[in-house]
Amino acid sequence: MSESPTDLQALRTVRDLVRWGASEFARAGLVYGHGTENALDEAFHLVLWRLNLPFDLPAVYLESNLTDGERLAVVELLRARVLTRKPAPYLTGEAWFAGLAFHVDERVLIPRSPIGEMIGDQFLPWLTRPPTTILDLCAGSGCIGIACALAFPEARVELAELDHHAIEITERNLRRHHVEDRVSIAAGDLFKPLKGRRYDLIVTNPPYVPLGEWALLAPEYKHEPRRALEAGIDGMDIVARILKDAPAHLEDAGMLICEIGGSQAEFEQRFPGFPGAWPEFANGGDGVFVITRQELKHWLDARGAAGKKGKK
Repeated sequence: MSESPTDLQALRTVRDLVRWGASEFARAGLVYGHGTENALDEAFHLVLWRLNLPFDLPAVYLESNLTDGERLAVVELLRARVLTRKPAPYLTGEAWFAGLAFHVDERVLIPRSPIGEMIGDQFLPWLTRPPTTILDLCAGSGCIGIACALAFPEARVELAELDHHAIEITERNLRRHHVEDRVSIAAGDLFKPLKGRRYDLIVTNPPYVPLGEWALLAPEYKHEPRRALEAGIDGMDIVARILKDAPAHLEDAGMLICEIGGSQAEFEQRFPGFPGAWPEFANGGDGVFVITRQELKHWLDARGAAGKKGKK
């Protein structure tokens, strides 16, 4: 990004800056996946955010001429994306999930789970009635639990999170969406702080990236907290603990929904014969399973019995 101030004077309109930013992003080989999927969409998002313009801006306004101060502010932001390789939401301090805006910074994972689509559909057809108690396990920014609270206004929601830095962000998002009166935070390791409480629905996006895969991640992903991504040699260490302990924290008719993303092959190798369902998503994404308490408990009991038999 070596353009001189004179060169940048040619960037007069919103469209000019979007085009220039997309070209610079492509030239730098940036990696996407934190809300956008390509250089053009990323540049468009950052330019409009910096100018305080809506993302559904009518096309005619793309031809608007900018002031010198506006142009400089936009160029600085686009340059920061290239030079730091930080994902766009860390530069703006905001990410969108399930149609809602959440505060984020490098203390939390950037929301991008396909579970957001399930929340928008109120978990149909998997849930047959609205849940009255919901747990967001490994809550991070709190986006899943808060979105659930807004989708099910009669439900009590609990957010379980180990990292106290992430909890600071969660608290900020609770205030942002005005749900502090019925969404609480349980600070601690997975189910340990929950003291035997049971829920109609447990939703979780835990760490699931294998160690070797984490080491090869692009710089954009290395800005995210490692403990929110990497989970042992095959990425299944945290998932295994969730599967083992979830039945004790689900109501008899309760359900567990868990994302394991691109680690489905590792999941199937570690947990052969798993009976859960794998939803398909209209808006993209995969690697989310749904399982009832009864199905999970039966499978765990059968696994345990087979293990004991094998030791004889």
